Amino acid sequence: MTDTTADNGTETSARDYRDTLFLPKTEFPMRAGLPKQEPKWLERWEKLDLYNQLREQSAGRERFVLHDGPPYANGHIHIGTGMNKILKDFVARSHQMAGYDSPFRPGWDCHGLPIEWKVEQQYREKGKSKDAVPMKEFRTECRNYAAHWIDVQREEFKRLGVLGNWDDPYTTMAYKAEAAIVREFLNFTEQGLVYQGSAPVMWSPVEKTALAEAEVEYHDKVSSTIYVRFPVRAVRKDGSAIPKQLVGSHVVIWTTTPWTIPANRAICFSPEVKYGLYEVKGVDDADFQPWTRPGDLLVVADALWEETAKAAKIVNFDRIMGVDPEGLICSHPLADADRFWGYRVPLLAGDHVTDEAGTGFVHTAPGHGAEDYAAWMDHPEWHDRDQPVPHTVGEDGAFYDHIPLFAGLNIIRLDGKKQGQDGPANKAIMDTLIETGKLLARGRLEHSYPHSWRSKAPVLFRNTPQWFIAIDRPMKTGGTLREAALKAIGDTEWTPPIAENRIRSMVENRPDWLVSRQRAWGVPLTLFVEKSTQRVLNDPHVHERIVKAVEEDGADAWFERPAEEFLGSDYEADEWEKVTDILDVWFDSGSTHAFALEQRPDLKWPADLYLEGSDQHRGWFQSSLLESCGTRGRAPYDSVLTHGFVMDGQGRKMSKSLGNTLAPNEIAKKYGIEIMRMWVAAQDFTLDLRISEEILQTSVDAYRKLRNTVRYLLGALDGFDETERLPMDRMPSLERWVLHRLHELDAVVREGYKAYDYKRVYSALFNFCVVDLSAFYLDVRKDSLYCDRPDSDRRRACRTVMDEVFTRLTAWLAPIMPFTMEEAWLSRFPSETDSVHFRTFPDTPDDWHDGARAERWQTIRRLRRVVTGALEVERREKRIGSSLEAAPKVFVTDPVYRSALAAEADGDLDEFLAEIAITSQAYLVDEAGPEGAYRIEDVADIAVDPGKAQGEKCARSWKYDPKVGADARYPELSPRDADAVAHWDVVNG
Repeated sequence: MTDTTADNGTETSARDYRDTLFLPKTEFPMRAGLPKQEPKWLERWEKLDLYNQLREQSAGRERFVLHDGPPYANGHIHIGTGMNKILKDFVARSHQMAGYDSPFRPGWDCHGLPIEWKVEQQYREKGKSKDAVPMKEFRTECRNYAAHWIDVQREEFKRLGVLGNWDDPYTTMAYKAEAAIVREFLNFTEQGLVYQGSAPVMWSPVEKTALAEAEVEYHDKVSSTIYVRFPVRAVRKDGSAIPKQLVGSHVVIWTTTPWTIPANRAICFSPEVKYGLYEVKGVDDADFQPWTRPGDLLVVADALWEETAKAAKIVNFDRIMGVDPEGLICSHPLADADRFWGYRVPLLAGDHVTDEAGTGFVHTAPGHGAEDYAAWMDHPEWHDRDQPVPHTVGEDGAFYDHIPLFAGLNIIRLDGKKQGQDGPANKAIMDTLIETGKLLARGRLEHSYPHSWRSKAPVLFRNTPQWFIAIDRPMKTGGTLREAALKAIGDTEWTPPIAENRIRSMVENRPDWLVSRQRAWGVPLTLFVEKSTQRVLNDPHVHERIVKAVEEDGADAWFERPAEEFLGSDYEADEWEKVTDILDVWFDSGSTHAFALEQRPDLKWPADLYLEGSDQHRGWFQSSLLESCGTRGRAPYDSVLTHGFVMDGQGRKMSKSLGNTLAPNEIAKKYGIEIMRMWVAAQDFTLDLRISEEILQTSVDAYRKLRNTVRYLLGALDGFDETERLPMDRMPSLERWVLHRLHELDAVVREGYKAYDYKRVYSALFNFCVVDLSAFYLDVRKDSLYCDRPDSDRRRACRTVMDEVFTRLTAWLAPIMPFTMEEAWLSRFPSETDSVHFRTFPDTPDDWHDGARAERWQTIRRLRRVVTGALEVERREKRIGSSLEAAPKVFVTDPVYRSALAAEADGDLDEFLAEIAITSQAYLVDEAGPEGAYRIEDVADIAVDPGKAQGEKCARSWKYDPKVGADARYPELSPRDADAVAHWDVVNG
């Protein structure tokens, strides 16, 4: 602050006082260089063995365990996966610093179709077939593939700054884990909940396996729609004749799946719907010849007749009579094409039928729909004894060879550029219906349709023998699995609360758990089925031998070891069949609590928290809930936290085709991962998040401001030690206000971290640094820091408070900004063995709280805002160069302002006003200001007349003071600065 130039611009011979100023001094760089520096901190933490040291230091504390939902070991992490792991790191680090022992053991999901699909792809590229490779060799390839990506992802997660037990993660393919999964599955078997059923399941013909709901995603699909006539037979079910008006009539159905017509066995109707017999009188043949003719008799729901007539180009008609479908029998529409379809097609009542769409009649193919299956199974009188549900479509999505006309035709194309599009089956069936005169109309419909989340191809509903876990069958422990799960949902804390409703509705309405897959890579369903009775062997001794074998050799043991080794001497191996289906991978991940938590002395069961995306209400949250409720009677978690999905800056889903993806490694290279962590902290992550280069720039700017605040604190605290600390009873009012703010923030930070409200924590600390510190407190106190003598109470108070601020900020921000807070802490307290992350949040004394003082300072800052606004105008108009050239008159009409100033001033009121306004002088005037005085709209009771400061300019502080030169030793200085320099001269010889 020393000026060696006179006001007229000429050089002076005055002493240069710059050396006597106590300017900030720090080696903490202004530019962070995060992309280069962050890896060095990671290396340091690894050498320090930070994670294990934390475990040792926090031994005996109350434990807080977040169980890591296992990401899939397949490919590089993406922005959503990175955001998820960063959130988990916030949880673990903040609880650790809040005084818990908060271990974090990461894990990976390693089995299942995505990995198997990739390995198959590698074989296909080499012209090889998976089926030609020995099972053990293929499974080894899958294991190696997963192990490779675990190593890749591990380094990518560590680069995010995520602290965890990376040397000992859990994986679902570890032998002990596979054995635990087997044990958990066999527990369900011992409870009698595992059964084999034949029911329509979602089937992927591309991957040739059944899929669970969690493995399916819905996309728009354009489907062929058809109206089909089923000829009404002359004799009812009871043998009586139909009304003569119905002779020659047809029941009309509508469907979006023409390929299911060959599997039709019935037509469902609703007793609540009114049906009519309509005679066609005229058709619109202007564009083409319709497939209907005048004289045709059609039975359709009255409410849907006009829609049906429009589709069939019927322009003139008569309603002949009402029709009760009960007891009617039809012929199959393909019966004229081949006698294979010569069977009777009954009309059956069904609760699922409405008159909201279609024709009011539902074509029923029990092998291809859950409602069709249920309706058909309710009428065993129509079943074939040997095959109650007909099978028409094979695992490859093509019609079986025994199906006439359509044998071998694919419903969905399995390869090539048109993979996933309709195969030739639909067209062939529609052409045959046209030839037999049974197609009434056809069209196209775009609708939401299930697709495999891996191949992206549409799935089929296909009847196959599968293994299920019963949801509504009584358990040995009492109640049903559904009842136990619903109770556990109510006992769990859900964040956000709406998540409870979502998962509750899913569990209330879910079917039995389909747990079998027709694949090779995974944990097998380790069951023996008696060939003669189809009875499932339920023997604890056999089960124990199976588990032991898997512990020794992994799940391969089930495929490699002979049945005799498991069955022992009590059973004849020839009489039992070994099941070779693979367990649903959701059962794998749903069992992780059993081996990743329960068997670990450093962790605990149940977990305090599960944290994943909102899609996991139908995935991991639910599979874990069902698995644990079935084996332990409760959820494996006490609370569940859900986050949204990461979208691009325009709110669109990220995809490579749109070119709007942004990978964590790209952010790390360009900005540093600390910027991504700050972006995560600034969001309401319970909703969908947006990210883009422009959005990240906001975090870059915020980081710069936070770093500058920390850097200033470090510089201003240079040389501070305990002998300088000022006791509370000697603190000036301004410092007491800062301590009050720290007390307020302490509560916000602790409560925010506890509630996982990182946005609240981050916003509060950012605003404190930028608004309270940089723009106000530090700005006001710069003069004292730089110019007061070191032993003055005001400077000591300031440094004492800044020490308290630094101590807390570095701890409070460490969970969010671990790299920068580590750098700041060690810049001030260098150590080869210490870390900011060994700390806990500092205790904050209750006597710092002073709500009345805070309210007064709010009033004072409101007044100050008007003053600084007036001075800004003066600077802009170049009437002053700096605020120290001013001596504003502050006109006050509301006594609240004078009262606040009087209560907080440590001396003369005008001097106090000048100090907080950063002017050389200031004057408080108890009257309304003149007409031209500066005012701002929202502080109407304050007016400011900026005037010029009186006196000479101090050569050291640049303040104007009439007393400059009062000390003859330092004629260029004010008395305060002269005293400080005299002290400096003595100390520095």
